[in-house]
Amino acid sequence: MKKLMISIIVMLALIAPLAMAGGGAERAARDGVELDFWSWRVEDVAEYNELIRRFEAENPGIRVNFTPYQATEYNTVLSAAVQGGNAPDIIHLRAYGGLEQYAAPGFLMRLDDKLPLRNRFDEDTLRAVTSVSDGNIYGVPFASQTLVIYYNSRMYNELGLEIPETWDEFLSNLEVMKDAGITPLANGSAEGWTLEVMHGVISPNFYGANEFFDAIMSGEAKFTDEAYRRSLAKLLELRPYMPDGFTGVNYVGMQMGFINEMAGHFIGGSWEAAYFNSQNPDLEFGVFAGPVENRGDTRYVSSYADGSFGASATTRHPEEALKFLEFLASQETGQFFADELKLQSDIPGVTSDDPYLQRILELNENSTPYIQLVGFRYEQPTGSSLLQSGLEGMMAGTIDAAEVTRQVQRGIETWFTPGQ
Repeated sequence: MKKLMISIIVMLALIAPLAMAGGGAERAARDGVELDFWSWRVEDVAEYNELIRRFEAENPGIRVNFTPYQATEYNTVLSAAVQGGNAPDIIHLRAYGGLEQYAAPGFLMRLDDKLPLRNRFDEDTLRAVTSVSDGNIYGVPFASQTLVIYYNSRMYNELGLEIPETWDEFLSNLEVMKDAGITPLANGSAEGWTLEVMHGVISPNFYGANEFFDAIMSGEAKFTDEAYRRSLAKLLELRPYMPDGFTGVNYVGMQMGFINEMAGHFIGGSWEAAYFNSQNPDLEFGVFAGPVENRGDTRYVSSYADGSFGASATTRHPEEALKFLEFLASQETGQFFADELKLQSDIPGVTSDDPYLQRILELNENSTPYIQLVGFRYEQPTGSSLLQSGLEGMMAGTIDAAEVTRQVQRGIETWFTPGQ
């Protein structure tokens, strides 16, 4: 009897590893698998949880735990986790250089040979999720964002204002609001990234949009060129119309100012619309592109791929992680983002009758890369960090626009080689 018991124990010890090596889907259905999914979209918790609920209903045995962090803290939190060997299974990745910092060292699962992404997405979209170090894809494209000016349409109607085309018309509208006792702009400067967004809305129509971007990338232009300096100086003309104490107004304060109709305009990104609607369903607003100098000039909007979804190279559940990524790449998910979050999905086949999204698509008929994010976030110091710091100083009055351009150019020159 004793020998029989020993034999049974030995057999179980031999069988257990084989059972553990079985298919991921079967294991998930039998024992249950949990995937940790991190993101920076704290505003969209309810929507992401609903999307996850749909995935879990289609995939019994796989549970996805969604954990969002503040956008300003996310990069630091994720970097520490990845470096410490505690990366989540599913990672909401930044695009371009933000993806590169995790792809190049091997922290991410390569997706080229696992998901048919090259056959589904166009070249411009894939650029944002492809590592420049090895040319491989590491993320499922998420959505594109467009930088615009929001305006309170009720205030516009009451004050008899029209959507401005030129810079002078825009300043005139701001002045009318100020005279009416309304804060014309909700924007503050306590957080540098919001100033970079403001730059992305206003400056391209003064520095030359695509022509300047191409010249910078090829080395035919520099950030110290007069056109770029002048485009930054335009932001200074907005200071009289920003909230009192604007240097202390942060992102949340900006949002609340517009949502609660204390300010008539909000310079930001297309991602704001769903949050504005959720916080104040009665808020009436529209969007327009940054103004141009002369009537009839082409009005450009800055746009960019807003991240992707990837998987940790060290996930203990690679099959289940890929199944979730495949779901995130589906037209069903893209349609969900368009319908529920008013996002411009990069997934082919997604449609929308929403007037807001239709307006965003219309504005994108003349788009230009969000210059520092798309081109200059691959090494340190990034173009974004240099610009954000410089703009904070400029808006506070401690440095001028020329000094900002010098700081950006000097920093980028330490690592950027034009034409490569």
